[in-house]
Amino acid sequence: MSFALPPARARVLSPVLPVVAVVALVGLPLAPGGDGGATPADAASALVVGFCALRLLRQRRRPLSRTAAVILGLPVVGLAVAAVGAASPEAGITGMGRYLQVFVLVPAAVLLLIRDRADFRLLTWSLVALAGWQGAVGVHQYATATGASYQGQPIRAVGTFGPQDIMGMASVVSFGVVCAVGLALGHAPVRQRLIAVCCALALLVPLALSFSRGAWIATAVTCAVQLALAGMRRALRTGAAIAAAGVVLVGGFGVGTALLQERITSITQVTDAPDQSVTDRYTMWAAATGMWREQPLTGVGLKGFPEYRDAHASLALSAASDTEGAGAAFRRQPLLSPHNMYLLVLSEQGLIGLLALAGSWLALLVCALRGLAGARRAGDGRGLDCALVACGLLIWQLTDFAYADIGGPSTVLTALCLGLAAWWALVGGRTEETPAEEAAWARADVRPEGAPAR
Repeated sequence: MSFALPPARARVLSPVLPVVAVVALVGLPLAPGGDGGATPADAASALVVGFCALRLLRQRRRPLSRTAAVILGLPVVGLAVAAVGAASPEAGITGMGRYLQVFVLVPAAVLLLIRDRADFRLLTWSLVALAGWQGAVGVHQYATATGASYQGQPIRAVGTFGPQDIMGMASVVSFGVVCAVGLALGHAPVRQRLIAVCCALALLVPLALSFSRGAWIATAVTCAVQLALAGMRRALRTGAAIAAAGVVLVGGFGVGTALLQERITSITQVTDAPDQSVTDRYTMWAAATGMWREQPLTGVGLKGFPEYRDAHASLALSAASDTEGAGAAFRRQPLLSPHNMYLLVLSEQGLIGLLALAGSWLALLVCALRGLAGARRAGDGRGLDCALVACGLLIWQLTDFAYADIGGPSTVLTALCLGLAAWWALVGGRTEETPAEEAAWARADVRPEGAPAR
């Protein structure tokens, strides 16, 4: 008697399901006014790493290729140096643990748990679903005036993250938009592409209501690049459709408030008439640069920015921002980072850390783009959606890091997205479809425009 699972059952029990569970846990509501710290999703991500390690031991196989080990392990060099230079052993250990979680261990685990492109798409759709949930909560907050405070009104959409992670919902919804656009531009069955298009358009509403200028810029840049990578003809057609939809929504239905229009206009006024949040950001950027000049190679050590901030910041810095709403009481939230990932790494880890971390990201992007070029050369379009999603997530993250850094409950999603991109860049872009995927394509008879029938 055989106890082997049938193929359909084996597909249901995909090893990527624990990663999907982490995505689901990110959607859980957080306690109002929480001070941060580890979340259920963070704990689950640690379990995913442990599950991956046990699976590798059981299968007795080599975990990573030499290229993957070098690219994913490169950030460890700068982290080790910066941890030694930290103000205290505790700061060095906790800081290094957080960086390893986000940029090394969880991405490597996701890469190893994804078996094929079907698993990749499953995880991609789970990100779209999470974005839909968070976006629905955010729209409800705006409509009922139960969101975070924005210019004295409780209308800012923050989802379940609350005002303590004001960028959380914006990041999650942006990931959903990027994933949906990548899926829509691929060559999956028409019904799936239509669903992806509808999801992308629907998610634009909560993204707008997040009032997050950085997320808007990163999403616009990423979607434009995705359209260009998918083909210029499709980019022009899609761009025309988006412009028409925008005219209908804004002109015909009056979507958009004076506050939203003011926020959009403020993007072009960051140098002429910056508001206090922009002034604080410029001041903290200058402080981070000053720290780097003192320790150009190794920085001031992990978690050292808050300690050295006041010594390098000008009097223009307000030192804290006001947060309230979405179930949380008023509080002054200290500004403990420069809100720029590159400058944060430069100030705390120096040139060694920045070159190691940014070098890892750029290597992943180059490999992902090579895989995308290979998918386009294949002629049948299979894998193009995965390539566009992977490249899109990387481009969004690298763009957003110019306005934000890690921190908060949504940070674990950054690790998952890097893992998705790493799988395509280092594994998926170099492999063919599995037999099960070949059969699915044959049943759907999906092929790009102009491709011969199979």
